[in-house]
Amino acid sequence: MVGLVAASAAGLGCSRHRQEAVILANQADKEVAVNPDGAANKYEQATKLDPNNHRIFFKLAMAHKKQESWDKVASTLARATQIAPKFANYWFERGWALEQQAKKKTISYEEAKEPYQKCIENDPNFADCYSQLGNVYLWTDDEQKALENLTKAIEHNPSEIRYYAALADLYTRLGYTKEAEQVLKEAKSFAKPGDKYLFGVHSLLASVYQDRGSTAEMVSELEAAKAVAPSDGPESVQILWSLGSTYATLDPPRKQEAIQMLKGFTTRACKGSKAASFKTECETANTLVARLGGQ
Repeated sequence: MVGLVAASAAGLGCSRHRQEAVILANQADKEVAVNPDGAANKYEQATKLDPNNHRIFFKLAMAHKKQESWDKVASTLARATQIAPKFANYWFERGWALEQQAKKKTISYEEAKEPYQKCIENDPNFADCYSQLGNVYLWTDDEQKALENLTKAIEHNPSEIRYYAALADLYTRLGYTKEAEQVLKEAKSFAKPGDKYLFGVHSLLASVYQDRGSTAEMVSELEAAKAVAPSDGPESVQILWSLGSTYATLDPPRKQEAIQMLKGFTTRACKGSKAASFKTECETANTLVARLGGQ
């Protein structure tokens, strides 16, 4: 009887701890958007109360993600994947966190491969895992596996336009311009109006046509890129230069349009802190405007 009572008391204690953990996690859920640090502290306390609740570990990792504390994200998700190894999204987020650390050169890209592979093992339709695994293979100089995984990302989610841009960019760098063109045209057929990744698709296709010497097609794609460029993003500055310099060098040049674009570019890129990073383009823009009769 004594043993039964002790076991019952222990069970009640564990149950109470689990309930307290859930209450703390629920409190953290309400504040994580505005106070991720405070929420992370509550999630941390909750994991100590219930060290087997993988969902709370995942929430803790996402709070660390908001703070871009990638090492904490990765270590927290290492615990979550131990408890729940079948959750593909846990593996994906761990791979992403390791990839961000690799970008800062604190670890190698090799470390990010396994989580993405585990993600695919547990959910073969998780397109983002193929995409990011392809990126990791690219950083580790395995272009063939990068191509394979970027292609699989498209196969599993053909409506995600950014996958096409990544694959086409790699094809272009490897010299496979026909394949790049085919991928980009396919992207245009799947894209919905207003898709923010269409800018990259049009820009890459313009580069393909430029290399081929197809001037009319290049201009058409640059104009399409300008039409979808976010007005407040770096793309809007980039396209002013690309399209303006292209108009200026046509035979015959489209003078007024070129001057308008290049003046817009110099206004936005050739003053203040941005000027140093656009030094060559700014000098060329001024030369082209003067040649076209502008000021």
